Amino acid sequence: MHTKRSKLIFLLPGLLVLVAIILFPLLFTIRVSFSSWDVITPGLNWYGIKNYVRLFADTRFWESMGRLSFVAVSTVLIEYLLGFALALLVLKEVRCKRFFRVLFLVPMMTTPVIMSVIWRTIFHESIGPLNDLLGIIGIDPIPWLSTSHMAMASVMIVEVWQWTPFMFLLLLAGLLSLPKEPFQAAEVDGAGPLRTFFLVTFPLMAPITIATLIIRLIEASKVMETVYVLTSGGPGTATETGSYYIYIRGLREFQIGYAASMSVTYLVLMIVALTIIAKILVKLMVVKEGK
Repeated sequence: MHTKRSKLIFLLPGLLVLVAIILFPLLFTIRVSFSSWDVITPGLNWYGIKNYVRLFADTRFWESMGRLSFVAVSTVLIEYLLGFALALLVLKEVRCKRFFRVLFLVPMMTTPVIMSVIWRTIFHESIGPLNDLLGIIGIDPIPWLSTSHMAMASVMIVEVWQWTPFMFLLLLAGLLSLPKEPFQAAEVDGAGPLRTFFLVTFPLMAPITIATLIIRLIEASKVMETVYVLTSGGPGTATETGSYYIYIRGLREFQIGYAASMSVTYLVLMIVALTIIAKILVKLMVVKEGK
């Protein structure tokens, strides 16, 4: 009994900090979402569910959430494939293996804002080095940031470039932790590299794959800095994601109550979507592993 009480005493400071930085802001945001707090009428006056009624009729919000979902899912899948390929490559006996491991991590070590500024310069139509390189091989300058499709592609390129190292790091750690016996058995049975990968490596990597995809999806669903610096949601609203639209309503137009209702809805949607995705991944990968 004394031991349990001691554990609770030592855990209490951490729990208090957790409540202070997570629970209180969440409850306060929920309360603000039921107010009409804006630049004209600041304060926590009761406004009922009018913000939520307005939100469900706001097509711009739902379009931004659709773009966010597309960017998050697409970039995470590309990052996973590239990260897995790089992890398998570095796992092999290649020259300068340690150098490549460090090199692949450089993009992740730099803050998203700085990387977005650099990439904005690279994508510049007239003075950007990317179009200069394309011109050398006879390709006309590409409007990377001034057309809808290319602006979205540019955002995705930056996200993939910066966060593929995260996938690489976790998947490499998973590969290094795999038991050797199944691979030795596959080698004795005469299995080739492809068969070994699909029948041994990939099933054994199922738990780390699920965890990596979910962690990265959580982060990708909050993409904000890249859009803010690279395109500012433009051209028009072509690259405007849910989090950036909340920023516009809350911190540019100072519609605090409405922005809070969008934040709460955004959080609920992300929890539901990620829970469904996690269950689907578990069924697909764990069931296959069991078979």
